Formats: sequence, C-alpha cells, structure tokens
Amino acid sequence: MTPRVPQGRVARGSRLGRLAAGQAARGVGTRLAMIGQPEAARRALAERSSLQAAQQIAAVLGSMKGAAMKLGQMLSVLDVDLVPESHREMFRQKLAELRDSAPVLDFADMRAVIENDLGPLARVFAEFDEQPVAAASIGQVYRARLHDGRAVAVKVKYPGVDKAVLADMRNLQFFAKLLRSFLPSAADTDVLGEIERNMHAELDYRREARTQHRVATRYRDHPYIFVPDSVGEFCGDHVLVTEFVDGLDFGRIRQLPAAERDRIGELVYHFYISALFLDQEFCADPHPGNILLAADGRVAFVDFGLYNRIAPEHLELERQVLLAAADDRAEDLFRMWEERGIIDAATGVTPEDCLGYVWSAAGWHLVDEAITITPELATSAVVLAVDPRSADHRGARRQLLPAEHVFSRRADLFTFTALGQLGATANWHRLAREWLYDEPPTTEIARGIAAWRAAHPARAGL
Repeated sequence: MTPRVPQGRVARGSRLGRLAAGQAARGVGTRLAMIGQPEAARRALAERSSLQAAQQIAAVLGSMKGAAMKLGQMLSVLDVDLVPESHREMFRQKLAELRDSAPVLDFADMRAVIENDLGPLARVFAEFDEQPVAAASIGQVYRARLHDGRAVAVKVKYPGVDKAVLADMRNLQFFAKLLRSFLPSAADTDVLGEIERNMHAELDYRREARTQHRVATRYRDHPYIFVPDSVGEFCGDHVLVTEFVDGLDFGRIRQLPAAERDRIGELVYHFYISALFLDQEFCADPHPGNILLAADGRVAFVDFGLYNRIAPEHLELERQVLLAAADDRAEDLFRMWEERGIIDAATGVTPEDCLGYVWSAAGWHLVDEAITITPELATSAVVLAVDPRSADHRGARRQLLPAEHVFSRRADLFTFTALGQLGATANWHRLAREWLYDEPPTTEIARGIAAWRAAHPARAGL
C-alpha cells in the first residue's frame, strides 16, 4: 500500500508534536529504568532506547517528507547528544536512512506526476527505470534515457508535497522549538522568514533547473569538479531532468583509501566553502547524499534547490570576523558584532565570549596544521557553536544571527560534518588563506583550480 504524504497543517503538526513528546517521555523513562541497574544492563537499555528513538524518528519524519524530513536529514549527519555517546554512531546510521533510502512511493503515483508535466512517458524517454535510485525529502530520483541517447536523472516531486511543505511553514513556530538545538536564534522572525523563503525556493523546480544550468556552465570542462547540466526542455513544475552521474555514492566513497578521501575532501572544501567567498554564491545543502565520485575521477555535486547568492558586504563581514578571530582581536570582533546588532553588550556577553564562539564554529579554517576531521570532531564543533545548552558560550548564545547569514553558516557547518563523515585530512587553513588573505594557492589541486579560473574569467560572472 502506498504511504500517503500528510498535507494538512493540523495533521502534520500533531504528528510532530507526538514525536517530540514521545522522545521526551522515552528519555525520562530510560533514565528512570537505569537507576540501580548494573553496567551491562545500562548498556543494553541505552542501546534499545537509541534504536527505538532512531526508528521512531526515521518512520515519522520519513513518512511525512517535506520540511519535516529535511530536519531528519540534518540530524542524520550529526552525532547529536540525543542518545548516549556510546550509541551515537548506531543512531546516526539509522537516521541516515532518511538521507539514503527514504520511504518509496509506488511508481504509478510518481508516473502521474511526470505525465502531468511532460506528457506520455514514451514521448520523452526511450527507457525509464521504474525503481528509484534515490528518495529524498521532496522527491524521488529515477534513471532514464532520452530518445537522443543521453542518460538522465529524473527528479519527481512527491504528490502533494507542495501542500505538505506549506503546512510545515505554517507550523514554523513549532519547528523553531526543534531547530533551537541547531540554531539559537531560530525563533527570530527574520530568521524564520529566511528559512521559509528557502523552503519555497527548494520547491521551485523551474528555478532549480535554471540555477543548475548556470552552475553547470560555470564548471564546464573543470579539471576536478563536475556539475551535471539540467535538460531545460524537459523540466516542469514537478519534474527536473538532469544529466545522470554514473559513479560512486558517498557510502562507497567512505570506503576508499585515505589518500583518495583526502583528495575528495579538498574538492568538497573548494566547491562549498571557497566558492562562497570567491564567487559570492553557494550551495546551502552540502550533505553527503549530494556528493558523488564520477567515473572520470571528478567529484560531482548535485541538488541545487538551496543555491543562494550573498551580498558582498555580508560576505566581507564574515571574512573580517574570521580575520579578527585568527589574530585573537577579541575587541575588534566584539565591536563588529555590536555595530551589526548581532550581540547586545547589555546581556553581559564579553569579547572573550565572542572570540571563543567563532573559534568553536569556524576554528577549522584558522588552525595552521593538518587536521583529520572525524564525525566526533565535526559534531562537537557544531554543538559548541550552535547548541543553546552549551556551557561554553552562555553569553554568545544570545547572539542574533542575521537572516542573510543563516544559510551561509549552514553551508559552512554542514560542509564540516560531511568532511567528518569522510574522515578527510588537510591543512584547511592553507586552503582558506586564498579567500581569507587573498594569497596564492598552496596545493596541487588548488593551483589547478586557480589556473582553470584564470583561463575562464568570464564564467565567474555567470
């Protein structure tokens, strides 16, 4: 039987409410059950609670899809302290099902969506594999072949997902309660508005097709990076057709030798972080499901629903903040944030609070030595940076994150977590110095990218 996507505000809100209440009750019950139990029993109870929690969250958020499932996908790349430390990897693996193998709808339902947009399937496609190759928060992806022979990926929205996401947006105040564990200022009106605008943008497949074509054009013939182009004539309101990437998914990339994972990690950094500062635009969805290793050795990046531009003055503020932190100029950092309204000195936040906060959130860009990013390191940095319960930043947690920085910070933090899943090693500071200090590149890959950019100056404005 085909699972339905709940669409109404009340239905979706009540399911989320039951989920939150269930997790709270489960945590209390498990803690009470552990009182007086020997160590072996406590471990068994912790394992059972972790699995039950992960199964419930995966089932509820996965069946809801839309914005609710997006939250689950965000959870899946973090070893968040929802469960005992000894069982966080188990919890993460279960939640990763939301990223890699979300509940699948029957093809008959998805075929109706395709044909409503494009007409009869056989008129557009010479071949169409009815088994999806991926299932995500807003749609499923299929492999097909056009009549001209091109292999393509066909991303199709779930029936009714637009209404479901709109219902989630109306429940945004409830989401704010869940998001506070990621973002202290999530309840701020401007921040919620920015999240809502981006969720609407992710539903706009025609916009995404135009964006992906522009980015693919920019990266055409790139020596190390591949962005599959969209096929504009076959993209509609609910269907997005792009070139198919034939290669390894992230799960198999993680099994590659360390040297190859390090190479891929550097390219992930260049695509998600360096491009933000060099091109003043960025992809705000750097989770592992969007990273592939193409057959020709290039790293491929997909999914451009959350692709944003950032104004030069906002980008310069981020750069100046990092420069101040790198030089331990706490007073300068404090003054910049106070002038921008990010902090209020009346709350008791100190320059040292601000400096410590930036180092927690972005210190990996500032340490001039080789660092292997592990899941534990990435998660601890994210939790220290954005968890409002963190004892290390009781003053800085009252900062007001400007709305225009919400998704650029998300891109930075979730690039870090993706690299943590990869276990990549690099001197990330040396990569950062290109955009932080406008210095020449220091690695072979970075020099190759710089040479390619110099040979294609017109593409920087695309």
